Amino acid sequence: MDQLTTPLVSVIIPIYQAEKTLCKALDSVLGQTLTEFEVILIDDGSTDNSGYICDEYVRKDRRVKVVHQCNKGVSAARQCGIERARGEYSIHVDPDDWVEPEMLQELYRCAKRHDADMVICDFYENSYKGQKYIKQEPSALDASVVLEDIFFKLHGSTCNKLIKHSCYIRNKVHFPLNISFCEDQYVIASLLLNNLKVAYLPKAFYHYQRDDSKKSLSLKYTEASLSEDILIRSLFNQLLKDTNIRQQVYSMKSYMIVSKAFFGGRHLFSSKMFKEIFIAYVSYVKESKSNWIEKLLIYISCRGGYQFCVRLFDFLLQINHNLVRK
Repeated sequence: MDQLTTPLVSVIIPIYQAEKTLCKALDSVLGQTLTEFEVILIDDGSTDNSGYICDEYVRKDRRVKVVHQCNKGVSAARQCGIERARGEYSIHVDPDDWVEPEMLQELYRCAKRHDADMVICDFYENSYKGQKYIKQEPSALDASVVLEDIFFKLHGSTCNKLIKHSCYIRNKVHFPLNISFCEDQYVIASLLLNNLKVAYLPKAFYHYQRDDSKKSLSLKYTEASLSEDILIRSLFNQLLKDTNIRQQVYSMKSYMIVSKAFFGGRHLFSSKMFKEIFIAYVSYVKESKSNWIEKLLIYISCRGGYQFCVRLFDFLLQINHNLVRK
């Protein structure tokens, strides 16, 4: 693709400390059957060899571009990519994942066939247990229905959605700064609020690599975690202020906060402190559709029994583990 030619698709890859997986991700993107695309790498202050790998791919393939910046977080990195994208459509790929060769071609053809602003497809979840097919069919293709599904049925990821780039510009949609997760769900919701034309392609191309070691690290809850969670809830509450799902989403995000605090905050919260902060969350616990044991333990914790409940949870988990082994 000539530098002066407008690419059909911009592939945006935010990168931080990804030297072990980045080459696999990049090779899968550059091996696409569609050739008229660009790859925008945002090296977000990596201190490993990620930056060097980015530069090597820029040298080898003129479709690849890189921005090296100080660490600003994944949301700012995604926004940086959006601001530099020249493609008619754009999609995001994370550096520890990989994609099938037909992804861009199939998604682009679907978008043009339906004159769609957004194309949603299924994806694969890969882990040490194997590969799982995750269906992502919306309840209906009306933007207001898809908006609700993004919170209660579908994943809010930008990685399985091809989006017309002009939708970001025309509707002034930006990735929010200073948050480290839910940034993609926020942007997808922001776009759908503008009545986008949505298409669905019942195929999977994207391989999401589930890393349970990272998940265990993310369970360590801190005061900063709580502040960020409350900020995210506030952002969504403001975004959805004129919709009929505002209260449902607020309740869901509130339960997410108290649940994360329960599982990851034993080193941070005394029983008294947990009660003082989360007694107001009791109604959200009652409304949650989580399993009854989890809800009961969190409910009792909100009433002052936190440290007892986390020890009881560990005990129940060990019993279950022993039964499975037998």
